[in-house]
Amino acid sequence: QVQLVESGGGLVQAGGSLRLSCAASGRTFSSYAMAWFRQAPGKEREFVAHINWSGGTTYYVNTVKGRFTISRDNAKNTVWLQMNGLKPEDTAVYYCAATGYSGNYYYTLSSRYEYGYWGQGTQVTVSS
Repeated sequence: QVQLVESGGGLVQAGGSLRLSCAASGRTFSSYAMAWFRQAPGKEREFVAHINWSGGTTYYVNTVKGRFTISRDNAKNTVWLQMNGLKPEDTAVYYCAATGYSGNYYYTLSSRYEYGYWGQGTQVTVSS
């Protein structure tokens, strides 16, 4: 099992940057692929970014490509989401999630139903 705790959210002006962190407990962190999802008020939880167990493969939703970067350090049991060029539409609660799925099928790795472990979320608010 793995427990996840996010941090780093906050209020930022449009065009600004934030770096979210997700600290994982457990000695099996490196066996999980990790992802970030977000949920805005009144909307479904949506996929943002995914990174495989080694950090060698990443995927992003089109709306954040070129602005967000997901990374991980298995020695530190941590995954990050660097967010640059933030827009008001990025405002949401951001969740870190872990899955045992090791494939590269985008439809699967971007589905929230594939992830069995979730953090409590961290609020990101982007003002215009």
